[in-house]
Amino acid sequence: MTNETLIINFSPRVTDQEFPTLILAAGASSRYGRPKMLLPLAGQEGILLDRAIELGRVLSKDVRVVCGAWYPLIRFRCSSQPTAWLRSPDWHQGLSASLATGLASLGPRARGVFVLLADQPLLDVDSLRAFGEAARFVPNQPVAADYDGRPGVPAYLPRWLWPEVMELEGDCGAGQLLASVRATRVDIPGVHEDVDTPADWRQIRVRLSQTGRIARQSRR
Repeated sequence: MTNETLIINFSPRVTDQEFPTLILAAGASSRYGRPKMLLPLAGQEGILLDRAIELGRVLSKDVRVVCGAWYPLIRFRCSSQPTAWLRSPDWHQGLSASLATGLASLGPRARGVFVLLADQPLLDVDSLRAFGEAARFVPNQPVAADYDGRPGVPAYLPRWLWPEVMELEGDCGAGQLLASVRATRVDIPGVHEDVDTPADWRQIRVRLSQTGRIARQSRR
């Protein structure tokens, strides 16, 4: 009779509802001059918000889009439908209102949430995936993209931090709060390449046409 070692994994299965993704897309695009969420992707189907939703799915299948200005137009023009569309009634007050709307939509099962901006289409997929895996491995630790020594978006907010996020005011995200709690910073190429002006978009659109759809990369 041989001795055998029986290994039983008692760890619970992690679900996407425990780690959803919020995409902040409520702004009026005042600096751009027209709704940038509707910008068409060069050489691809869809609009800029489609790209953001597909990036969000690299982190979780539960993707929620927080809207404000230009809703419901962007909803009907979007090809990639998220898990939920969330209308922020106070969207004009800035990012803090969008964050509050997004967090209020999450149920008791959520252990933390990933936060993305809708206008960063060149985020590196492999780095984004590694960022998501790191956050799920240590779910109580805040994690954020490194902006030259400062934390920013994409970011992972554990549930214990949400009450402080809900108290934020004005057009500010959770960057200072993440710095105060010593969030782990990770390198995610593409965070500096956001769409603020038509000149930004002309450069980014060319690069997008060269990389192909994010869906092909996320299925590797």
